[in-house]
Amino acid sequence: MHRPWTSGKNGRTRCSNCRKNSADHAKAKANWVVYAKRPFGGPEQVLAYLGRYTHRVAIANSRLSGIEDGGVSFRWKDYRHHDKQKVMTLKPGEFIRRFLLHVLPDGFHRIRHYGFLANGRRAAKLETCRRLLAVPTPPIAVAGTPDDYRDRHHRLTGHDLRRCPCCGGTMAPLAPIPRSPAGHANHRIDTS
Repeated sequence: MHRPWTSGKNGRTRCSNCRKNSADHAKAKANWVVYAKRPFGGPEQVLAYLGRYTHRVAIANSRLSGIEDGGVSFRWKDYRHHDKQKVMTLKPGEFIRRFLLHVLPDGFHRIRHYGFLANGRRAAKLETCRRLLAVPTPPIAVAGTPDDYRDRHHRLTGHDLRRCPCCGGTMAPLAPIPRSPAGHANHRIDTS
């Protein structure tokens, strides 16, 4: 059944029921052919790529070259001059302003899911995909048992962090990493 159309702004048409443009309906009616080949390196390579993309900071610490004379210096690549590396020095306020341009406001997500992974009716769509592909529903985690990071890593990658990668023996904790005394931050752990 076709939906009624009304004239929108600038003479474009818009569906009065779903409020989509006529171009959206034309795309929906098109016969799409999806060609998706297997990733060359397997799922681990895909996860590594996505991890680099989604958890990347605006500027890496390795590009910062110094803070002196009231300015922050960093390396940048000049694409107009054959990718030549150059150094730029900015006042701290301007550096922070440019850095914050890359920080997403509250409520925004770096990755959005579309199609069957979109939030609307995701569970029902995934169940339909599983049924059509004849894939069993994954077991539901039992509430009350905290999931250790080693268990999650093993479940996601198949690599057991509790086993030695060389001989297959059981890994044992040696000692906890000591905390620095309060106010004595001699070394800084970079998590970027």
